[in-house]
This record gives sequence, C-alpha cells and structure tokens, in this order.
Amino acid sequence: MYKREKSIQIKSSASAFYNNLSILPITDKNLTYFAVIHGSVVNMVSASTDGLNLSHRQLQSKEGGMVHGTSLIMQMYESDGSIMVYWHALDTPEASTDAVFARGIGATRSHYICVGSSTGSILVFNIPPKGTNITLSEVLEQHRDPITDIACDCTEDKECVADLVSADDSGVLCIWKSGDDFKLMYKIAAYGGTCSSVKMWSGIIAAGYGSGQILIYDAAAGTVNVVVNAHARWICTLDVASISGKLLSGGEDSFLRIWRIYRNPETNSIEVEHEHTECVTDVQICGAKFCDPEGTAFAVTGYDLSEIIRYVQV
Repeated sequence: MYKREKSIQIKSSASAFYNNLSILPITDKNLTYFAVIHGSVVNMVSASTDGLNLSHRQLQSKEGGMVHGTSLIMQMYESDGSIMVYWHALDTPEASTDAVFARGIGATRSHYICVGSSTGSILVFNIPPKGTNITLSEVLEQHRDPITDIACDCTEDKECVADLVSADDSGVLCIWKSGDDFKLMYKIAAYGGTCSSVKMWSGIIAAGYGSGQILIYDAAAGTVNVVVNAHARWICTLDVASISGKLLSGGEDSFLRIWRIYRNPETNSIEVEHEHTECVTDVQICGAKFCDPEGTAFAVTGYDLSEIIRYVQV
C-alpha cells in the first residue's frame, strides 16, 4: 500500500508531454532533485528527504531554444542545474517545415549518453570520466520516425548483452549493444501504434503503447513474453525501480499502477504481477517516477498542474 504525502510545489505547471518528470536522488546529501518541463522552461526542485526544505531553479532555453535561424540547441547541465557544461545544435533538414526537437535520453553502463531526435536519429555523446570535454562520437540511424523514448539497462548482470533500447512514434523498437561501436541487436516492428515510453531492467524490456497495453520483451531474444492490458487509455509514462524490479505505469485514464516483473527461475520465462493501483482524480498524468531504487516512494505530474504529487509505501 502507498499513501499520498504532501505535494511539492513547482514554479510553473507541467506541459502535456509524456514522460514529463525526472527524479535524481542524492543519497549522501539526503536530497532529491525533481525536474518538470513547461514549454521551453525546465522547473527544478531540490527537496529534503522529509519534503520540508525546498530549493527552486528554472532553466530557460535562450530564445525558446532557437538560435542561428532554424537550429535548436540541446544543452547539458550539472545535476543541480547550476552550470551548463555542453551544448549541441540540432539542424533542421533542408526544405523541412517540421519542428525540430530532442526527446528521449539514456546513459549507458559505460560512458555514453544517447539522445533521440525528431528525425529519428540517436546522438551518442562520449562523456569523459573527468572534465567537460564531451564529444559526439556516433549517430545511430535505424529509426525513420521521431524518437519517443530511450532506456538503458544499468544493472550489473553481465549476461545481458543488449543494454539499450529506443522507441519511436510509429512503435518501432531498436535493441542495441553499447560500446565504442554501437551494434543493433534487434529491430522490432511496430505494434499497433506509438510506443510512448520504454524501460529496460535486467535483460527485460517494458514498452508502453497508445493502446494502453504494456508489452514485456526478452532483450536477449527480441521476443514478446507478456502482453498486459494495463490502462484504458494512452500510457504516458513508465519507470522501473532498479533494485526491486517494480514497474510503475501511468495513463491518460488518471490511473497509476505498480507491477512486479521477474524471471521464473524454473522456466526462465518473464512473469508480471500486479501489486498496486492509485487513481489521481481529475489529473491528466504526464509523468511518474520512483523516488528511490527500491520503489518505496513515487511521484507524479499532471498537465497544467503546478505541483508534484508524492506517494510513500506504508
């Protein structure tokens, strides 16, 4: 069971983007960073463990992120938002009138950060162990539609060869092995519509779709193991608690659900169990994330809502 805690106020409301919440717990400082997008502004809040002490910061893209005519600037900051350490221009293809944007980000077990784009390209950035000499090392070109989400498997399971998955607006999934030269392991055909959110954990991929279904894939084989009719409407967000394997899903139906995913040791098949349901009344959910790797707390954002709603396990 989870109970609702005191909400965290933010400076401006959440825009209607799926996966519109990021959470970074800083254990040694007893702080948690929350980030929510409103238009071209990133609202950041650092909160103490008890939620009583809050510090706000807003990151504003220069001129809405548009400089040099039709180029959009992608920016990387320190985790607290205090310093911009790198920027990269995304150029609009010639003769194109479509909007240019970056969407979907994942950090691999090694030293790469992958960022999706509206053209379907995935930009792979090499992050040095020290300093800010970030470089664009590779561009992955398997998708033909805008990227919706990217996820990495950061567990220490050495048997999991594939450790990166990307999804796009058409519903195509690409499963990758990261490294100095990224390798495409599987390209999975679209499943009935947009894949809005994807997560990867211990060789298992969870993909949420506009149909309200969650498909569970075996990353090593690129095959579907489980289909879950999770929500009545579009799935807006997924998250996985890295230690417990709990899966959090949120949909346009205003429901949040927690599942447990695991491998059956006897059959080695992937299984899913439902653990909890929460209705966030009159809220169009935009994002939801666990606040800790065990999954003992989670937070949720909603469209046009100037607060982050928190739940804690009891």
